[in-house]
Amino acid sequence: MNFENVNSVYFIGIGGIGMSALARYFVANGKQVAGYDKTATDITRSLEDLGVAIHFNDSVSEIDATYLDSKSTLVVYTPAIPNGHSEFNYFKDNSFHLLKRSAVLGEITRQTVCLAVAGTHGKTTTTSILGHLLKACNVPVTAFLGGISENYNSNLIINGTEVTVVEADEFDRSFLTLSPDLACITSMDADHLDIYGNAEELVKTFKDFSECIKPNGKLFVKNGLPLKGITYGIEDDSDYSAQNISIEDGRYVFDVKTPTGTHKDFKFSLPGRHNLSNAIIAIAMAAEYGCSYKDLSQALETYKGVKRRFTYQIKTENFVFIDDYAHHPEEINAVHQAVREMYPDKKVLAIFQPHLFSRTRDFIDGFAESLSKFDELLLLDIYPAREVPIEGVTSEWLLNKIENSNKKLVQKSQLIDEIKKSDAQIVLTIGAGDIGEEVKHIKEAFYVEN
Repeated sequence: MNFENVNSVYFIGIGGIGMSALARYFVANGKQVAGYDKTATDITRSLEDLGVAIHFNDSVSEIDATYLDSKSTLVVYTPAIPNGHSEFNYFKDNSFHLLKRSAVLGEITRQTVCLAVAGTHGKTTTTSILGHLLKACNVPVTAFLGGISENYNSNLIINGTEVTVVEADEFDRSFLTLSPDLACITSMDADHLDIYGNAEELVKTFKDFSECIKPNGKLFVKNGLPLKGITYGIEDDSDYSAQNISIEDGRYVFDVKTPTGTHKDFKFSLPGRHNLSNAIIAIAMAAEYGCSYKDLSQALETYKGVKRRFTYQIKTENFVFIDDYAHHPEEINAVHQAVREMYPDKKVLAIFQPHLFSRTRDFIDGFAESLSKFDELLLLDIYPAREVPIEGVTSEWLLNKIENSNKKLVQKSQLIDEIKKSDAQIVLTIGAGDIGEEVKHIKEAFYVEN
């Protein structure tokens, strides 16, 4: 549809990270924006600060009359909305223009040069690096992020409308609505098996995504994935790779090997080889778009990261508190690698909140293996998100599988007291649920003491 004819946009599930980025986009483009979500969060409050009207009861009577004109209102919804949602059904029954978030992104990007980042891990960090690099190189870009950029304190970067950067989300096969000019696939580890059924179907859908690229477009793939494209990696024979890696003053210093030569002394502050890999593909895509390596090197050095992606909350000589969004065994392994590389001789306490009953069930042994690597572990109950409980799938089941004598199942109200009992110098909070709401309380409790 032609968004020029839309006066107002109503979001069902406006507090989601991807939905709120779209809301910001429409506000920036002069549309009237409002929405519903089930709970108030920092994200909804930041939207309200922009003038967006938000309510938290599923009730058509609470929707302003401005948004009840089917001819001038676009309704955007998240696939996580349940079938019985009364507002959704009202709009559906009254012939409103209803589009999934992914379809709206597809429409926005169709008339632009689109750079899309796909993969079961690394999308948000890679997208934010790429958006930052392009903006810093003065490219007229709009970047939709799946997290809050530390550089811009937003999940939307706007520097123009000729180029778009988007996360190509595999959940619900959403990324098949995109038609990018340049796309990358960072990983294809099994995930979202509640949607796909098995790992083979997930891989097939990533291959389908690779065929969505526009004619004469380019696909970048992590070295080792079963897809043909421009390869990238770390200290290997990829088309683009990080070489001569060292750590100086707590940041990576490395060279970038490309198909046309090697460019020296790039600097990058995010810990972890997985983040270094994300930086390499962002550099590769920006370079293929047309940015100079000199400008990219300067831009990368100013990149600060994404909130809840190995975010330092406290960083002193005797105590470090890091928060991370990791919610898959491979992501937890990446966090573990990063913290051991940066703090090889220090004791590490991890606090983990499993996300989704189905994901816990599907990867129970992987979670147990990855969580066993930490010196101490505090485990929270499973965060259900959109799911109902599955019989037998509990945090206690996971705890019993973890091979670590220093492990304990706790409630969120006990966290600060349990951390105080530990002599660990490094504390990690990990998970994609509402554990992020506990971070500020932990930070307040320990920032004064350290």
